[in-house]
Amino acid sequence: MSLWPYLLAFIMVFNFVLAFTVIFFERKHASSTWAWLMVLFFIPIAGFILYLIFGRKLSGHQIFTWDTKSKLGVKKEVKSQLRAIENNEFTFKDKGLTDYKDLYYLHLKNNDAIYSQDNKVDIYTDGKAKFTALVNDLENAQDHIHLLYYIIRDDELGNKIADVLIKKAQAGVEVRLLYDDMGSRSLGRKYIQRLTDGGVLVDAFFPPKIPKINLKINFRNHRKLAIIDGEIGYIGGFNIGDEYLGKDKNFGYWRDTHLRIYGDAVRNMQTRFILDWNQASRNDIGYEDRYYIGASGGDVGIQIVSSGPDSDWEQIKYGYIKMILSAKEYIYIQTPYFIPDESLMDALRIAALSGIKIKLMIPNKPDHPFVYWATLSHVGDLLKAGAEAYMYQNGFLHAKTIVVDGKISSVGTANIDVRSFNLNFEVNAFLYDKAIAQLLVEAFEHDITLSTQMTEKLYNKRSLGIRFKESISRLLSPIL
Repeated sequence: MSLWPYLLAFIMVFNFVLAFTVIFFERKHASSTWAWLMVLFFIPIAGFILYLIFGRKLSGHQIFTWDTKSKLGVKKEVKSQLRAIENNEFTFKDKGLTDYKDLYYLHLKNNDAIYSQDNKVDIYTDGKAKFTALVNDLENAQDHIHLLYYIIRDDELGNKIADVLIKKAQAGVEVRLLYDDMGSRSLGRKYIQRLTDGGVLVDAFFPPKIPKINLKINFRNHRKLAIIDGEIGYIGGFNIGDEYLGKDKNFGYWRDTHLRIYGDAVRNMQTRFILDWNQASRNDIGYEDRYYIGASGGDVGIQIVSSGPDSDWEQIKYGYIKMILSAKEYIYIQTPYFIPDESLMDALRIAALSGIKIKLMIPNKPDHPFVYWATLSHVGDLLKAGAEAYMYQNGFLHAKTIVVDGKISSVGTANIDVRSFNLNFEVNAFLYDKAIAQLLVEAFEHDITLSTQMTEKLYNKRSLGIRFKESISRLLSPIL
């Protein structure tokens, strides 16, 4: 008697149970639910394995447990700022930015993102310039160095950074390096051992419990932070590796955006690093005043906003939507991946159809083919609403920036896609400053000279093969 009918029946029942779990217990977005149901239906056995690796939600236990915020008096300061804005008593140094107090309130109330107005900001769009500045600051460190990067390579740049960290550690500076285990999966033991032998404290975020089998492949720490002596902070899109200096033969020049911040906003960046470090390491960082020296370097207003699968809210996405809905004249967006969910896409459509000028810039080449074709599909939708789209030709565009009306902007690690909004741990700087916004606009307009415009007419001429790729990729985009 054949066992195949019984095996088939078992698979069908098992698939039904898993589908029931996806629908009623995981509480996913509807688009993600339908995508997983399709995968389970068409490839039942492989689909189950894929679901175990990519589909499960992060468990509900608290991930970041260090009570930094209470020790710093963060909650007290948050309440004070909330009360001031609710009573119209909060003073903006730039009176022209009072129109954005609802955006500031959103991040303050739901993310404890304290608003500081005494920051000096330098913008880097070139990897060589960014890492020259970072290495210089590392070499001048006196007390501590805290680095968090999604990707670290064992190459020329990676070893240059390692040399500096070891040198400073041996000189008595406290040095910590946190990397994402999945993003830096090519990082060898020799590299890490050289750092630890040199006195650097090194840890990995969400390493696998079983070697080479990481069931948290979906939940990665995509943040890039550097904090030096509690006074200087770096945040943005550049990872550590030669490719970010434009040395990759496949991508060529690497166009990204990174910030160097000197001011009180670094305190919030420090808290973010310590929370992440204490999650990953057995050697917790305790609160010490020396980590929170702070500084007063200028008059740029900044909120440091975090999001991740541990949060109740998609905070960075909410910030993007709030910025879009506040626009009166224009919205400039640069992103390597453009796969917005319906809420963000509707906000952009409404803005475009209302006469707001939207300029979107994406790379002209894919680093992830499925994601690229899904991106093109969504770009086509935005073109129909009247937006402008540009394909960056001078290498690979990895910047994650939004500028609205030359007044407010956002720079950080979050792409415009479901992964950044729901799955990755991200961090962005939301900036309230006309001069900074104007510099980002100028960088965008310079990039336009290195781009080709994708018009609706050109988009409609795409081949049948490309249309097919777009359709499949878009269907699967909620789980990419």
